[in-house]
Amino acid sequence: MSANSLGHAARLIRETLPPIHPAGRPFIAGGVAATLLLRKLSPRLGLLAGLGTLATAAFFREPRRVPPLRDDLVLSAADGVVSLIEEASPPAELGLPDQPLTRVSVFLSVFDVHVQRMPVRGTVEKVAYRPGKFLSADLDKASEDNERNSVLLRTASGQRLVVVQIAGLVARRIVCQVGEGEHVEAGSTYGLIRFGSRVDTYLPPGSRVLVREGQRTIGGETPLAELEIAKKD
Repeated sequence: MSANSLGHAARLIRETLPPIHPAGRPFIAGGVAATLLLRKLSPRLGLLAGLGTLATAAFFREPRRVPPLRDDLVLSAADGVVSLIEEASPPAELGLPDQPLTRVSVFLSVFDVHVQRMPVRGTVEKVAYRPGKFLSADLDKASEDNERNSVLLRTASGQRLVVVQIAGLVARRIVCQVGEGEHVEAGSTYGLIRFGSRVDTYLPPGSRVLVREGQRTIGGETPLAELEIAKKD
C-alpha cells in the first residue's frame, strides 16, 4: 500500500472516529490498564473490561459539529430529546429578575453525546454552581431540585439567555470550562455532564421556539429558537 493510500486511510479513520473529551481520558486509560491486567487472569474478564472501555470512550466522544451561519438562532446545547417546553423563572443564583421565560429542556440518555455546546455567540456574564439532589433528569422538578451549573450569556445584539447543566440520577459530576467575561462561539464545547443528565435553555423574551417536545436535537447544530430582531427606527 502506498504512502498516499495510508494517509487517506488515516484521514478516513480520524473523520469517522470522533475525538475524546479530555475529561474522559483518565477513565479510558484506567480501562485499558484494567483490560490488559484482566486478560492475563482470564480472557473472558479481559473481553468484558475491553467492552467496558469501548463504552466509556463512546460516552466521552466529542464529535465535530458545524453550527448554522446565523446569529439570530439559539442552538441546542446538547444532544438528546426535547422533554419540556414551558414558562419558568431562571435559576435564582444568577440574580436575574423573577420573570418567567420560555424554558426548553433537553434530556440526555447515557447513549447520547454528553458534551455541552454554546447555544449562541456572545459573552459569558456569570457562571453559578448550585449543589442539589440527583433525581432522574427527565422529571419536571429536576430543574429546581437537582445539582446544576448555570451560565448567563449576552449575545452580540445585547440579548440575554441562560443555559443550565443539570445532573441526573446517575450523573455525579458537572464540568464547566468557561468563566465570566469569556467570549464564546456558537457550537463550541464548554462542558460535560457524566453520566445521564439534562440541559435547560432559558430564551430571551420574544424568541420564537422552533422545536417540539419529543424532537431529537443535535448539540451545536439544531436550532431551538429564533431570537427577536430589534426593529430599526
